[in-house]
Amino acid sequence: MSLTAGIVGLPNVGKSTLFNAITNSNVLAENYPFATINPNTGVVEVKDPRFEELVRIFSPKKQVRATFEFTDIAGLVKGASKGEGLGNQFLGNIRNTDSIIHVVRCFDDSDIIAYNGRKVDPVADATEVNLELILSDISVLENRLERIERKATMTKDKNGLAEVGAIKKLLEGLKNEKMASDVELTTEEKPFVHDFNLITNKPIIYVGNVDEESYADPSKNPYFAALTMYAKANHAECIPVCARLEEELSRVSPQDRTDYLESLGTSLTGLDKITMAAYHILGLRTFFTDGPDEVRAWTFHDGMTAPECAGVIHSDFQKFFLKAEVYAYDDIHALGSEEAVKSAGKYMTVGKDYLVKDGDCLFIRSAAAKK
Repeated sequence: MSLTAGIVGLPNVGKSTLFNAITNSNVLAENYPFATINPNTGVVEVKDPRFEELVRIFSPKKQVRATFEFTDIAGLVKGASKGEGLGNQFLGNIRNTDSIIHVVRCFDDSDIIAYNGRKVDPVADATEVNLELILSDISVLENRLERIERKATMTKDKNGLAEVGAIKKLLEGLKNEKMASDVELTTEEKPFVHDFNLITNKPIIYVGNVDEESYADPSKNPYFAALTMYAKANHAECIPVCARLEEELSRVSPQDRTDYLESLGTSLTGLDKITMAAYHILGLRTFFTDGPDEVRAWTFHDGMTAPECAGVIHSDFQKFFLKAEVYAYDDIHALGSEEAVKSAGKYMTVGKDYLVKDGDCLFIRSAAAKK
């Protein structure tokens, strides 16, 4: 599975600059609202030192890294959910993503036009965008309620009534400016939320776009400090990124990039930080398939069994699952080869009940492979 994230924010906060940096692409990034007219989608490879080590050990013919897909939409403005600016159509582009990357301006720059000409205020900016997301979800739910409530009430259909109940609770919460993820639902009501595909039910990562001077120690940036408190109050993560610096670093050699990051006291780019945060909030992990032919990283949800992870590779592998051979990345990293892992008794055969761990190296045995 490819991890997907939608990038949102007000105009001129650095969304497209960040998108350029993390995808090393050249989408339009200009200093005026609506420079991004069509949604831009970019797929990047996820940096994982474990993958690089497995490539070194096996020298495979083929390498396939895990991927992260970003969708960058036009800057939202007040009234976007009702068609203002470029309108609600762009919000639809992020309804199918796994998470939301909310970029917020945390820097002063007289050369960059501030939204509505006001001073930099990250909390006000974040609140305004969230309100547009809430209003968009209200519209979706009200349309759904209008279609199903009368029939559910007349027929006394249990599932229909449960859905109506879920919608009404969600609408009450949203109209009180709560995110859908903060609305408490019963066990019977929760399954419907996934079908509604609400934007405000997705995990949000706030990205404070700071200036280069603040990047080494963003805690000293008062704008970022305020955004961090806002994110914490809303049960979300907050990450500092200097979009302009990231874009510049995306154009230099890997060694120059590493050297510069080390001078700032870090080895992580903005993409690395965002990816790690997204994996954390979504409960995602990585397993590997490896050997001389191919080393590949696969993304799975924490708590998945060996057959379920086999299904990530191919649905038939789950359907006809027999067993899996598994060893930990830490063991092959420490011992240096698959043969050494086997000699040390660290190579296991597991069945359908095995819960796959982050960093496991799997070889699936399936009846489907024999067909």
